[in-house]
Amino acid sequence: MTITEGQTVPAFSLPDQDGNTVTAAQLRGGWAVVYFYPKDDTPGCTAESCSFRDNFEAFTDAGAKVIGISSDSIESHKAFAQKHNLPFTLLADTDSTVRKQFGVGKTLGLLPGRVTYVIDPDGIVRKVFSSQFKPKKHIDEALAVITNS
Repeated sequence: MTITEGQTVPAFSLPDQDGNTVTAAQLRGGWAVVYFYPKDDTPGCTAESCSFRDNFEAFTDAGAKVIGISSDSIESHKAFAQKHNLPFTLLADTDSTVRKQFGVGKTLGLLPGRVTYVIDPDGIVRKVFSSQFKPKKHIDEALAVITNS
């Protein structure tokens, strides 16, 4: 199943980089930007995450949470967040269960997909943006949806 615009975010529960459990229900009540990325500390994923970091204040000013999800471990996420001063939550989907729930496939059958979901305060997906090769564009797309709503 692929989650598309207008659908409710599926229920999930994953650990963050500090070992705390984060659930889909905790996203409700404010805007959320959930981005799936292939791997910690790779060039494209670092560029994407640092772009979210550099625009983090704009997201928080708009009342939005930013959450990154990959199949890396809690420890990998913690090191990645510390190395690049990432002020937002990274979730460890080590068995790709949540990636599958959202329907985030692989690019060229090899790389885990890069997909961003903009979720409204009621848990409804308002925008889906997928681009393996334009990681920084996700930030502009997500901010535009939130600030124009």
